[in-house]
Amino acid sequence: MANLSINTKYKMLSGYEIPALGFGVYQTPANAAEDVVLHAFNTGYRHVDSARAYRNEGPCAEAIKKSGIPRNEIFLTSKVPPRSMGYEQAKSSINSSFSQTGLDYIDLYLIHAPYGGKEARLGAWRALVEAQQAGRIRSIGVSNYGVHHLNELESYIRQLETERGEGKGGEISVGQWELHPWLARPDIVQWCQKKGVVIEAYCPIVRNQRAGEPVLQPLVKKYGKTSSQVLLRWSLQKVDVACIPCSISAMIDLTGSM
Repeated sequence: MANLSINTKYKMLSGYEIPALGFGVYQTPANAAEDVVLHAFNTGYRHVDSARAYRNEGPCAEAIKKSGIPRNEIFLTSKVPPRSMGYEQAKSSINSSFSQTGLDYIDLYLIHAPYGGKEARLGAWRALVEAQQAGRIRSIGVSNYGVHHLNELESYIRQLETERGEGKGGEISVGQWELHPWLARPDIVQWCQKKGVVIEAYCPIVRNQRAGEPVLQPLVKKYGKTSSQVLLRWSLQKVDVACIPCSISAMIDLTGSM
C-alpha cells in the first residue's frame, strides 16, 4: 500500500510537480481567505486551489507572501471563469489574476468549465498556451470537461502544433472534476490515465454530507481514521488523483498518514 501523505506529489506533463493534497477556497469569503490559507499553511498544506470566480485570489496571494514559506514550495491554482471564455476574454482574466495577486507566476491555470461553445473553449485554451509560453503560467489544464470536450481539445492541440511547431499547442497537465465513490466517472478517469493527465478531485469528501454512510463506518473503525480521511484515501489510492477538499466543508486535520 502506497505511503501517502500531505507531502506526496505527482509529476505533470508540463514537467512540474503538483502536491497530491490541495486546499480549496471555494466559497471562502475574501475577507477571511488570507487567515484561512495561512492556517492551512501552518497545518502543512502547500497547495491552494482558487479561481477567478471565487473572488479571493488576492487574499490567497497575500497569505503566500506572508507565510514565510519559499514561493517555490507553494502551488497556486486559478481558473478562467465561465463568463470569460474566448481568447480575448481569457487573456483579460489571466491579466487580472496577475494584477490582483502581484505574483510573478501562477503554478496552474485551468479552464473552469466548458461553456460558451467550441470557439470560446479553444480561444481560452490558446490564451492559456500563450501565457504558459511567456512563463507566466507553469502548467495548464481544464475542469468539468466531458470526454467529448477532451477529445475536441486534444485535436486542437494537434492543430496548433501543426501551425506553430511541436510542443506549441500546450499540454493538458491537469483535469479537475467532482470525484468520489458516489461519482467515480470511469470514462473520464480512463481517458486521463491513458493520456497521462493528472486527475484532481474536488469535493472528495462529498461536502461532508456522506460522513454517516453505513458503508464508511466499518472502514472508519478498522483503520482508526475519520470518514473524511477514508474518502481521501479512496481517491488518492484507487484512482491516483490529487484531492482538493474545500475549506468551507470543515477545517479538519488531514496531515496524518492517509
